[in-house]
Amino acid sequence: MYIAGQIGLEPSTGQLVSGGAKEEAKQALKNMGEILKAAGCDYGNVVKTTVLMADMKDYNDINDVYKQFFKANFPARAAYQVAALPKGARVEIEAIAIQGPLQDASA
Repeated sequence: MYIAGQIGLEPSTGQLVSGGAKEEAKQALKNMGEILKAAGCDYGNVVKTTVLMADMKDYNDINDVYKQFFKANFPARAAYQVAALPKGARVEIEAIAIQGPLQDASA
């Protein structure tokens, strides 16, 4: 399943959450969680993410939030600084998830 890039929009208002990259990353990952849940999945089904940032200096803050959602079998990840994101967001996260049980290739 391909999950389009999520930014830190509060679903009830359609506005970016305040608090900068860290809070936006948290909201983007919450939004992603709702998409995963609707497909019968969770964060453990995610195998690849791409993190787009307005400023690479936010990487450590975003990574701290990321670790709260992905706790084991971390998905492959690419992270880039970009010139601009929709609605002036500081971070956008897209993902690829596998529906159904995952197998460890080394098993």
